Amino acid sequence: MAKRGGFPGGMGMPGNMSNLMKQAQRMQRQMEESQKELETKEFTAKAGGGAVEVTVTGGKEVTKVIISKEAVDPDDVEMLQDLILAATNEALKMADDANNEVMGKMTGGLGMF
Repeated sequence: MAKRGGFPGGMGMPGNMSNLMKQAQRMQRQMEESQKELETKEFTAKAGGGAVEVTVTGGKEVTKVIISKEAVDPDDVEMLQDLILAATNEALKMADDANNEVMGKMTGGLGMF
């Protein structure tokens, strides 16, 4: 008489499913470790030929802003603001690109991120 339900060979998950679960758990641990490592990494971008320099972490926290004296012109505050925005946005883009690269390696190009 044939067994009802379950998988051939007994109870529990079949070997392939068990291995797949183990691989998924390993990938999840690796992704978490990579995310933690990335959050502490710093990305620095400059604008205005180096007049403004902004550093952010992979966690997208601004940690440093350096403004050269030459960039400070009381008659042109808007230029300084633009330089700060440009440097900050570029540093954040660098952090995003690094994150996407790490996640792309982890997912094997499955298009998940």
